[in-house]
Amino acid sequence: MIQISQLKKQYKEAVVLDIDSLDIPSGECFGLVGNNGAGKTTLFRIILDLVRASSGYVKINGEDVSKTEAWKAKTGAYLDEHMLLAYLTPDEYFETLRVIYGMSVADLKNHLDRFTELFNDEVLGKKKYIRDLSKGNLKKVGIAAALMGNPEVVLLDEPFENLDPSSQIRLKKLILRETENSRITFLISSHDLNHVTEICERIVLLEKGKVIRDLREKSEMMGELEAYFTG
Repeated sequence: MIQISQLKKQYKEAVVLDIDSLDIPSGECFGLVGNNGAGKTTLFRIILDLVRASSGYVKINGEDVSKTEAWKAKTGAYLDEHMLLAYLTPDEYFETLRVIYGMSVADLKNHLDRFTELFNDEVLGKKKYIRDLSKGNLKKVGIAAALMGNPEVVLLDEPFENLDPSSQIRLKKLILRETENSRITFLISSHDLNHVTEICERIVLLEKGKVIRDLREKSEMMGELEAYFTG
């Protein structure tokens, strides 16, 4: 599904990302953790071709993301609120995406119905511009938008940040359900070790742009991560 090889991002003398090889298979819920400055967001931005690598490549389904466009139709992402159209209401935003994705009105309703519990009657039908939403509700809109159009790959950067405890639990349930039912490949970057170890079957730990752990044994993930972050 996703192949990363000899990937490096360098700004003048500073190397912020340096990954020899990393393969993420289809249907995997993949977690990415590390301290601030570890390179997590840079990696996501290179995968989405928002930032160009200094060398190496990222391929999605065999297509180099820096040289092709077809992969974009099957890739969803929410990194931050700058990906949203702030001057629209959530209803207007989802309607705009419906047209872009060629979805019917019924398709959009079915899609948004999946988020009823997460939205908690705080997002739709409120006639409130996206720019005026709380940080948590911005996140909910972005995640729902990232999952539109039947993507095969979804990247979420800090999805639990700014969500209240109830919404965090609802989001975990939603991601687990989507992984089981549609076999979406999720890439989730998070500082919340409890949540990421619960939902991800594999976790990669970045330090100064390098992969220093590739954890696949669920029963050992939390112990290894706690040992690393507590020194």
